[in-house]
Amino acid sequence: MENLIALVNRLQRACTALGDHGEESALPTLWDALPSIAVVGGQSSGKSSVLESIVGKDFLPRGSGIVTRRPLVLQLHRIDEGREYAEFGHLPRKKYTDFAAVVKEIADETDRETGRSKQISAVPIYLSIYSPNVVNLTLIDLPGLTKVAVEGQSENIVMDIENMVRSYIEKPNCIILAVSPANQDLATSDAIKISREVDPKGERTFGVLTKIDLMDKGTDAVDILEGRAYKLQFPWIGVVNRSQADINKKVDMIAARRRERDYFSETPEYNHLAQRMGSEHLGKVLSRHLEAVIKSRIPSLQSLINKTIIDLETELSRLGRPIATDAGGKLYMIMEICRVFDGIFKEHLDGVRPGGDKIYSVFDNQLPAALKRLQFDKHLALENVRKLITEADGYQPHLIAPEQGYRRLIETALITIKGPAEAVVDAVHGILKELVHKSINETAELKQYPSLRMEVGKAAVESLERMKEESKRATLQLVEMECSYLTVDFFRKLPQDVEKGGNPTHSIFDRYNDSYLRRIGSTVLSYVNATCASLRNSIPKSVVYCQVREAKRSLLDHFFTDLGKKEGRQLGKVLDEDPAIMQRRVSLAKRLELYRAAQDEIDSVAWSK
Repeated sequence: MENLIALVNRLQRACTALGDHGEESALPTLWDALPSIAVVGGQSSGKSSVLESIVGKDFLPRGSGIVTRRPLVLQLHRIDEGREYAEFGHLPRKKYTDFAAVVKEIADETDRETGRSKQISAVPIYLSIYSPNVVNLTLIDLPGLTKVAVEGQSENIVMDIENMVRSYIEKPNCIILAVSPANQDLATSDAIKISREVDPKGERTFGVLTKIDLMDKGTDAVDILEGRAYKLQFPWIGVVNRSQADINKKVDMIAARRRERDYFSETPEYNHLAQRMGSEHLGKVLSRHLEAVIKSRIPSLQSLINKTIIDLETELSRLGRPIATDAGGKLYMIMEICRVFDGIFKEHLDGVRPGGDKIYSVFDNQLPAALKRLQFDKHLALENVRKLITEADGYQPHLIAPEQGYRRLIETALITIKGPAEAVVDAVHGILKELVHKSINETAELKQYPSLRMEVGKAAVESLERMKEESKRATLQLVEMECSYLTVDFFRKLPQDVEKGGNPTHSIFDRYNDSYLRRIGSTVLSYVNATCASLRNSIPKSVVYCQVREAKRSLLDHFFTDLGKKEGRQLGKVLDEDPAIMQRRVSLAKRLELYRAAQDEIDSVAWSK
């Protein structure tokens, strides 16, 4: 059972070493889950004397005003034999056998945290005392409650101390040791007042009554000690501390304990309660109760630790690895992040993630619709055919078939396909840009580094712009090819048309009759539609080859080339992680270290069921 208190002692020390003081923060706290005993009392309640009586040593600073200005976590370890000594958590390898030096170190360590002002701090001091005259026990000595600020203290000191005390004792795992003087009205006790606020049923409060020997003659504390004046779940315990004269004379603490026992056994009012009075009895009761509480909380503590470890590991994984320190490591890190981004981008194009289907929609819906809107039949209306045929003949009418007219009619129709062709290139470019931005947002690693995120986005868009220009050039060339060279078989059919309806001996005006011009328009429309159908298939091939294929193959090639020329300092600027994330990762790593250590500690302790 003694291992249980030692276990909590080690966990509390680990909490402080790794920055877990139980204060409210964005990090999970183990401190709040650990059972503890907090000593609460007013400045004149005799709280320090109670602690020294339990320990059997003078080890606390004394003086006027607020002497305890930081929580003191007092861990008592019973040893079978040997000389008594003390150790501080902040000086782990130094043993104090002179307890006057312990008094000085507590004062000095308080000043290191708060300065030489009279302000308070929530950061605890850890003190372990090893002695054959103590029981295994851990107590937290909190600053004494006060009603007025003294010179050199903030006006808020009264409320600050009360808030600090309340932050400890309001936690359900905290056992409250409420110290009240018997020579004052219990109704005005600071300790009872604040304990009642957080533990109204007295289920985790131990009442300690001091200065019983200083009560006015003819009065006694029996009603309080027997629980009639103020009932708690646990019996009240009375103690008789050394007087100030005893302290000045350095009366031996062991002798003081003996005198305390004699006082209760020899005083008629209290002799029937003597077996459960005194500082020795108080220490044993608290030790047994703390052991029982710890034992009952071990299973839930294990569950909490295991769950928190998983949560911390998950968040650390989400935050990603810390930045490498050397140039090679930074370059490798950037390349790996870019590969993740590039992989996500390809998944969008290949259908693993949504978005790539929009490109097919451009080819299957947008391009045909745009070609249909060109309305070649209107372009080849009778009057337009007449106009172009006549203009193409110039001063000399055509002899057999209006070849130049045919060419002009076909070219002027086909050239209009450039518009839809360019629109397809632009539409696919827009979709690829959209997928780049979507892929950047889906690359968790890029969220850590705003500059790298911006650089990757900029480089990717620049690459897409280059690919768009090449695609536009290649796609328009397809249209220009069709305009520049007409299919020969088409022209070979022209004499047949002449034989059927054309006679070169007719006058030029007969040549341009409506029937003849309609036949020309119909023939040209047939050729243009066939060419348009061919381009409908070849334009998507050109766009995919020049834009989609290239984007999958070499989206960040230029960026990688430039990256290889950068030095370590320049790479560091690219990996400019948000300082808040860096601090969060460090804090999480420390807290994870604490919980893993706690897990190992609990697993190593064999406790009886």
